[in-house]
Amino acid sequence: MSSPEEYMLPCLNKTLLGVECMGCGIQRSVALIFQGEFTAAFHMYPAIFTLILLFGFIALNFFKNYKFASKVIIPLAIINVVIIIGNFILKTFIN
Repeated sequence: MSSPEEYMLPCLNKTLLGVECMGCGIQRSVALIFQGEFTAAFHMYPAIFTLILLFGFIALNFFKNYKFASKVIIPLAIINVVIIIGNFILKTFIN
């Protein structure tokens, strides 16, 4: 039986420049979620659960148009950007 890691795309930024990008770890994080490793998924990519929440709400809003959608989507998007940039800074400059 093959593992999901065999089918993952390599990060071009990390391959060519040797530096992780802001999205490094998201594929492995999703794979960990499918394996039931929720804590490991969070440690791999801290924004994974807020991204799932954001994209889930956007998909739900696509089928049933909510009046208050922008009041949910905009804060969730801002939260995701802050988490992603913060994680990138921590990984790149602090570690």
